[in-house]
Amino acid sequence: MLSFILRRVLQMIPTLAGVILLVFFLFKYFGGDPAEILGGLQASTAQIESIRRQLGLDKPVVEQLWIFVKQVLTLDWGQSWATKEAINNIFSSRLPATLTIMVPILILEVGLAIVCGMAVAYVRGSLTDRAVMMITTIALSISFLVYVIVGQYLFAFRLGWFPVQGWTPNTLTNLAVYAPLPVLLAVLVSLAPNTRLYRSFFLDEIGHDYVRTARAKGVPERTILFKHVLRNAMIPILTNVATQLPGVFIGSFLIEVFFSVPGLGREVFLAVGRSDYPVIQAVTIYLAVLTMVINLITDVLYKFVDPRVVLK
Repeated sequence: MLSFILRRVLQMIPTLAGVILLVFFLFKYFGGDPAEILGGLQASTAQIESIRRQLGLDKPVVEQLWIFVKQVLTLDWGQSWATKEAINNIFSSRLPATLTIMVPILILEVGLAIVCGMAVAYVRGSLTDRAVMMITTIALSISFLVYVIVGQYLFAFRLGWFPVQGWTPNTLTNLAVYAPLPVLLAVLVSLAPNTRLYRSFFLDEIGHDYVRTARAKGVPERTILFKHVLRNAMIPILTNVATQLPGVFIGSFLIEVFFSVPGLGREVFLAVGRSDYPVIQAVTIYLAVLTMVINLITDVLYKFVDPRVVLK
């Protein structure tokens, strides 16, 4: 396994190099002129040129690329062009709020989807199964924005169960008071598609020969489902979680904007609005690395879930 992990880590190097080149040239040639954006409509040509020199945009492209590569390798991203705040400080100060929202969402949406998918698979073909499939189909057709508007109106304004906005330096207070509503709405949005997907995983396993053999031996249906089917279905479930995890992180950006959570997502949203390229580039690189690391961890987990899996 150690050799497999080492090979995968080495394979990440050319992938990361490609991401670095892609990010640099996309922002360099397709993102507009940051000096003109920062200078504003009333800025003179001399002022714009002065901003370009301050940002280092007047240097040759090769030199700018080398500076960007050194920033990636040293994790020293410099300062925000708009606020002059150190980008490392932006990450360290905003990331805890993002994790306070994202971690509960991930745990709840995966756990509840597995339970719901297994429960529906257990009563497959029944009226309950059909009703749940109909409800999830309707839920899939509703926009996340509708969930936010209705959720804020119902749970915050009408019932008064949760505050609409707010945040404190205390993590426990945030988890107990300010995080429940955005977490609840995010889990509701993801529950419908994941329930349908996990149900299909369980039903696919139920149709295999080992299930029919267990039934022929008199093994109870619950034992078959919870002991055998669940473990074999964990391979596609892990794959789905791995592909969705970066999306959960990005999805938390919208939640932070709607609920004014002072997290990394809202900071990125503001950075996009003011064309603060260093912040956006840093987040893009980190997300790419996060995706590669998640894929590696998922491949390793396959071995623990199913010993028959051979890592090559």
